[in-house]
Amino acid sequence: MRKREREFNQAEILADRLARKNNLTVLNALQRIRYTVTQTHFDRRRRMENLRNAFDLRRGSLVLGQDLLLVDDVLTTGSTLDECARVLLEAGARSVRALTVRGAEA
Repeated sequence: MRKREREFNQAEILADRLARKNNLTVLNALQRIRYTVTQTHFDRRRRMENLRNAFDLRRGSLVLGQDLLLVDDVLTTGSTLDECARVLLEAGARSVRALTVRGAEA
């Protein structure tokens, strides 16, 4: 999600490859609307607070009634996926599931 800092978005690359192989469409429906500090030292509660209202639906993104799959490169506490799913469901998505490549090392 921090494309500006890393110069590329691993989740976007994963989603594009997954979509090509499975004849799916990538919908880049979310945008970060508020900068958040790094979450590396936060517990789950603090991560959720930090991300609250940090994402919004991109203008023109039609998610109403859609079954969506969120793709992320790594799962730590799930707080980013939770917040993104909340935004999509509030916008009318029928369901939101998540796919990550790996969990964080303990």
